[in-house]
Amino acid sequence: MRIGPYQLDNNIIVAPMAGITDRPFRQLCRRLGAGLAVSEMMSSNPKVWKTDKSMNRMDHSGESGIRSVQIAGADPALMAQAAQFNVANGAQIIDINMGCPAKKVNKKLAGSALLQYPELVEQIVQAVVNAVEVPVTLKIRTGWDTQNRNGVEIAKIAEQNGIASLAVHGRTKACMYKGEAEYATIKDIKRSVTIPVVANGDITSAQKAKQVLDYTGADAIMIGRAAQGRPWIFREIDHFLQTGKQLPTPEISEVRSILMEHLTNLHQFYGEPMGARIARKHVSWYLQAHDQAGQFRRVFNVLEMPNEQIDALEQYFETLAAN
Repeated sequence: MRIGPYQLDNNIIVAPMAGITDRPFRQLCRRLGAGLAVSEMMSSNPKVWKTDKSMNRMDHSGESGIRSVQIAGADPALMAQAAQFNVANGAQIIDINMGCPAKKVNKKLAGSALLQYPELVEQIVQAVVNAVEVPVTLKIRTGWDTQNRNGVEIAKIAEQNGIASLAVHGRTKACMYKGEAEYATIKDIKRSVTIPVVANGDITSAQKAKQVLDYTGADAIMIGRAAQGRPWIFREIDHFLQTGKQLPTPEISEVRSILMEHLTNLHQFYGEPMGARIARKHVSWYLQAHDQAGQFRRVFNVLEMPNEQIDALEQYFETLAAN
């Protein structure tokens, strides 16, 4: 998989997820086998660029791999400006968000709401591509509802206006995250353009990744929610695609090691008290399979200090190992 001048290590990409794909998570996923990790979306509104949240989202210091930054908005001029700003801050690829179905994004006509307006899609793509020297990618859905799957039309607009690769989530805007993703539209999109196409949506295992690649003919796959609390899914998929063999599930000792690494990096990245608060959702995801009744998570979620979280987890894993 190649995006402009950048050759990815493999064709497995971490989807941009607001509040999740921060630098600690991206780095962990890259270490565990992802070929590319796209940052959580940055607003194109310059008024919010100096907030703590935006400053954290723009922090790529010491980050390994290719730095891809996603921007969101509906004004072509502001989107162009946001692209330039992020390139100046170290972005090597700019990704345009036209896939997010969240109401707070869509009510500003950003994200997947844009799919209803192909002319505006074209204006935004042209503005961003012309504003920067780096490759520009695009993330979309299959359309805005099941009666209006215009993904092929949007894909052709993207290709004609210089988009370097296209990621497609196999649901419409109206579907949100309900029901099952469909891949027939992604297959149609792949047939209709020559730029790389990335398939996204409900890819939860190595076998599913291969099925989706085989069916759609896509050049790569993108993993989002399935990586939450399971960042080793990238190496599992990579190994299966390379060898046809399934890697064993990580031992609890390795889960402990990965989780503690992630926790420490979150504490360092965000500081107190934010690091501890952000860690709660990640710990909950990691422990879903082991703490099915949620007993430990209820205790963990009231802890405010990093050292309390670390001590509680160490004790939890020691108890788990002893049983």
